[in-house]
Amino acid sequence: MFKPAPVDQSQLANALKPFGQSNMLPVGSYLDEEVLAWEKQHIFSGWVALGRSEELSKPRQMKAYPLGPSSVLIVRGDDGVVRGFQNACRHRGHELLSCDASTEGRAIVCPYHAWSYRLDGTLIGAPGHKGAEHFDTADYPLHTVEVVEWHGWLFANGGTDKPFAEHVDGLDEIVANYDGVDLVTAETHEYDVDANWKVIVENYQECYHCSSIHPELCKVSPPDSGDNLDPRGDWMGGDMDLRDFAATMSLDGHSDGQVIEHLDETQQHTVMYLALMPNMLLSLHPDYVMTHLLTPIAPGKTRIRCSWAFPRKVVEEEGFDPSYAVDFWDITNRQDWTACESVQRGMQTAGYVPGPLAPAEDGVYDFVTYVARAYAGQESD
Repeated sequence: MFKPAPVDQSQLANALKPFGQSNMLPVGSYLDEEVLAWEKQHIFSGWVALGRSEELSKPRQMKAYPLGPSSVLIVRGDDGVVRGFQNACRHRGHELLSCDASTEGRAIVCPYHAWSYRLDGTLIGAPGHKGAEHFDTADYPLHTVEVVEWHGWLFANGGTDKPFAEHVDGLDEIVANYDGVDLVTAETHEYDVDANWKVIVENYQECYHCSSIHPELCKVSPPDSGDNLDPRGDWMGGDMDLRDFAATMSLDGHSDGQVIEHLDETQQHTVMYLALMPNMLLSLHPDYVMTHLLTPIAPGKTRIRCSWAFPRKVVEEEGFDPSYAVDFWDITNRQDWTACESVQRGMQTAGYVPGPLAPAEDGVYDFVTYVARAYAGQESD
């Protein structure tokens, strides 16, 4: 059970009504600092997507990632094993590495007082303590954080008792054919969007808006196509069709890559859009995989790291250019961010009350009810 969120609990009843009768979340949940602090403590402190395993492809590489209200240090040891540690020195709590920074080394060294740790987290030395009475380096290892590598992505556990297998229950059979381990990131864009993280996920969960703001998308994918799935884990989403002439999502439907091996006939002609709570938007295309990783900065600001990964053999081909995919989604992303920022501004209008969901917004309903149950202090189903 979570501690209930600092929102009007009576207003959550409208969000939790059956689909077709429900409303959006209370408006304060998108605007209040106190709510975001609660979300970081309770929603962003479970299993959180950090990035691609390839970011730490070699032994002795390390990187710090945001995790809940703080950060986590991820290290690949000389044995090839990825380990996670709280990003705080056991001396006075200084960050071992600035969040989002990366480095390489034979040891983890605190930049403040130079306490040093082996790559397995055990303390090597603390300047000035040699021979000190009542001081034993064995008493001060770094605190560990559970880490999982899953289909080429890194995840860390900020404190939930839920096994990772339950978190992604039902996703393995969807993602497996896309050869996540053998994909290589060809390009990454970072966006700072002036909107609450939930507005961005809600936008991702529906194409009700596509005919209004996404002419490029509608050219290659029917906006009313596809179905949402019935998830078992902490995720939601569904597929959309490609038009008959389109090989992938690009400005003219053509692909400069290759169909990912092992995809079945349906997967070769559809795109799967999945939101893995709380911060990963995973878009599976016939020839590439796109991810959006969300980091809430403030109630009205979200940092989004968008990456495009392709089969390794495609990326290694001389002259390969990922722009056919990147350009399409950069245009589409920016259309979405403009809409999300307008929603964020509009919700600040005095007297605004969230409205009902449309019949095409069942994916939004899945997300809203997930968050509403958390706000009410309930574990996810």
